[in-house]
Amino acid sequence: MADIVLETRGVTMRFGGVNAVDGVDFFLRRDELRCLIGPNGAGKSTFFKCLAGMLTPSAGEILIDGQETTGWHPHEIARLGIGIKTQVPSVMDGLSVRENIWLAALRVLGRQGADGAVADALERLDLGDLAARPVGQLAHGERQRVELGIVIAARPWLVLLDEPAAGMTADEIERLAAVIAEIGRQAAIIIVEHDMQFIRAIARTVTVFAQGRILMEDHVDAVMADPRVRDIYLGKKG
Repeated sequence: MADIVLETRGVTMRFGGVNAVDGVDFFLRRDELRCLIGPNGAGKSTFFKCLAGMLTPSAGEILIDGQETTGWHPHEIARLGIGIKTQVPSVMDGLSVRENIWLAALRVLGRQGADGAVADALERLDLGDLAARPVGQLAHGERQRVELGIVIAARPWLVLLDEPAAGMTADEIERLAAVIAEIGRQAAIIIVEHDMQFIRAIARTVTVFAQGRILMEDHVDAVMADPRVRDIYLGKKG
């Protein structure tokens, strides 16, 4: 178990009398890529927010690289070398693509390392032609790529992504899948996602949430073939 980099023990998140997350035990190994799926209200996004420090669990523990981070704020978690992309935009619209990514790299790598990290992120995400444009002028899918550039420019060893493919075209999703696969060679990744085509392209192990609990964890092919998943997630009867 020495290669476990993230673990939760009995994580619960209550809103009034509702357990949005109900006693979840979960772990992620070093360099593993894990997709979290489930229908709306299943608890996956709430669980993600607990991991990322956006919510403090009502009960349970979260450990990152052996250190308890339960109740930490997102910026404190990020300082551990963790990249976080949420559904809420983290870009500065008045700054250029390059400036947004450079500032993210600067905080971690300093001036000496930031320039190289920015050049690498622009190339990997095919943002070179957009580098000088203000982010506020970009289309939604382009902004999504900039946000991912902000995450990877800091060269994290663990990456948490909430619906990175949302609003992207088919071509952009294909490009994103290639980038995610490359990131996965150097970092562990957790992705919350709805786009099943994207999940099939990137996933190996998938965790399925239902009613605040983990319904199953298995290889993506086994998950997609499971009648329970077809029923609750795809709206088909098994």
